[in-house]
Amino acid sequence: MCFTHQANPEQEYIRICDYFKNNMTIKNFTVSGMRFENTDFSNHHFYGCNFKEAFFFNCKFSCAKIRMSFFDFSEFFNCDFTNSDLQFISFAGAGFRTCDFSDSEIVHVNFEGTSMNEISFNNSNLYNSRFIGGDLIKTSFVNCNLKRVHYGGVKQGGIYFKASNTAEALFEAEEQ
Repeated sequence: MCFTHQANPEQEYIRICDYFKNNMTIKNFTVSGMRFENTDFSNHHFYGCNFKEAFFFNCKFSCAKIRMSFFDFSEFFNCDFTNSDLQFISFAGAGFRTCDFSDSEIVHVNFEGTSMNEISFNNSNLYNSRFIGGDLIKTSFVNCNLKRVHYGGVKQGGIYFKASNTAEALFEAEEQ
């Protein structure tokens, strides 16, 4: 289902939120374009889901397990991803503001073309993830595993890498 084309979006929103509340494991679910506010996805498991162009405001994903899912061109404001397990996910073209990914497993995740401002990845494993062509402003990678992380063409301002293995990451300067 494409949320933006539902006959009664308000009723569909309630139905979907009830479904998420009553089911901790969500598989093959598509809610493109849906808006979530103050929604708690903590401890949920998502497999093969599509949240393309969705909007998340004050949402909690702490301790969530998400696999093979798409959040392309979605927006995240003040969201909590702490202690999450994110693998093989695409956040291509997404926007993140004041979000926390600390203490998480973020493996093989695509952040290409994302815009990030005031984000923490502290104490996380970002093995083989991609931040190509994105904007990283006030973003913290303190004590992170950055092995095979690719930062090609990233526009940056205030990135912190203290105690992270930056020698094992790939950095390319932004082309002029």
